[in-house]
Amino acid sequence: MKLIYRIALRLSLLLVPLIAIWAVVFYFTMVSEINDEADDALEDYSEVLILRLLGGEELPSSGDGTNNSYSVTTVSEEYATSRRAISYHDAEVYIPEKRETEPARVLVTIFPDRNGDWHELRVSMPTFERQDLQGTVLRWVVLLYFVLLAICLGTTLWVFRKSMRPLYALLGWLDAYSPGKAPEPVPNDTDIEEFMRLNTAAQQAVERFEKLLGQQKEFIGNASHELQTPLAVLQGRLEYLVSNGNLSEEMLSEASKMQAALSRIIRLNKALLLLARIENGQFPESSVVDIAVLLREQQELYAEIYADRHISCRLTLPESFPVRMNESLASVLVTNLLKNAYVHGAEGSMVEVVLADGVLDISGEGGAALDAEHIFERFYQGGKKKEGSTGLGLALVKAVSDSYGMAVEYRYSDCRHHFLLPLGKISV
Repeated sequence: MKLIYRIALRLSLLLVPLIAIWAVVFYFTMVSEINDEADDALEDYSEVLILRLLGGEELPSSGDGTNNSYSVTTVSEEYATSRRAISYHDAEVYIPEKRETEPARVLVTIFPDRNGDWHELRVSMPTFERQDLQGTVLRWVVLLYFVLLAICLGTTLWVFRKSMRPLYALLGWLDAYSPGKAPEPVPNDTDIEEFMRLNTAAQQAVERFEKLLGQQKEFIGNASHELQTPLAVLQGRLEYLVSNGNLSEEMLSEASKMQAALSRIIRLNKALLLLARIENGQFPESSVVDIAVLLREQQELYAEIYADRHISCRLTLPESFPVRMNESLASVLVTNLLKNAYVHGAEGSMVEVVLADGVLDISGEGGAALDAEHIFERFYQGGKKKEGSTGLGLALVKAVSDSYGMAVEYRYSDCRHHFLLPLGKISV
């Protein structure tokens, strides 16, 4: 998830409890204010009634043209002393004019007259319906939430995009950077210290990487030359000794073993150097390569090489399947997958090569399932070491497929080892 969307989500979630708390506080504050106003009005009305009653004046008719109502009841001294002199409460009061009950605020006052008799005055005033108020508050709070959310998100996103413009410029620069090519200067059109430091650090990191990459390429070139030359000389000397004919049978046997070991060292050297070059992105050139044609050519070659093992091969390929990639890497990909199937396949078994729906599936028989997590690691053999195998073939396949964004996959089913490659990603 992008940072801007995560901020928007968190802001939206944060507003929910804040608005909820505000709504509760607002509701009870408003109820308290309304009750205070009603209590003041009831107190004034009650004082007028008590003064008239104590002065012997005639009391107004209940309601007096309003919805206010009162009642005066004579009570015992015991009752009067056991109650509070003044108390407020909410109640449902019947309004004769409307012939219905309504919620009202009630003031109860207990007082004595001149004769020492006690009276209870109940004065009520219709007030608001709490459920109606709650519904109204809820509707307006929900509306307020969305209004505030829109304002907050709009303002935040605008400020975020404005403030993070240097970061997005840096990300675009990193996306455009290609290892092995001199990078453009980092766009540093900002006066924010943190972004300036980040841009400088990114520029320095890329420059260090380019320097190390150059040194690595130089090392690979030197190693390739310096190792291959003496190895070739050694191989030539051994061939001369073997062909000279002056060696005893025992010495000839030892020389042959040395030749085999030397040949393996040469193959390992070439494979390791090739793997390093692939992983360092030293094959930038690309062209249109017909994988179907390449598979047929390489299959014929390996069928001849391993003819003594009587391994048959069944090809299910389209007439043509062009892809865009480096021609040398395409050859590395195909040859190592085919060679792996022939080298590790059981004698007299069948290798199947299927290219359908953009997926290449090369499978062979032999042995139990292998460890899918480690099978593409260097020098992984998965069992008994096979003659002619360097242990780097599948590592090369993985390196090539990764460089083109293809995920090579291993599966085991029906006693067959399947290697699947989604070539459709680079098809033309």
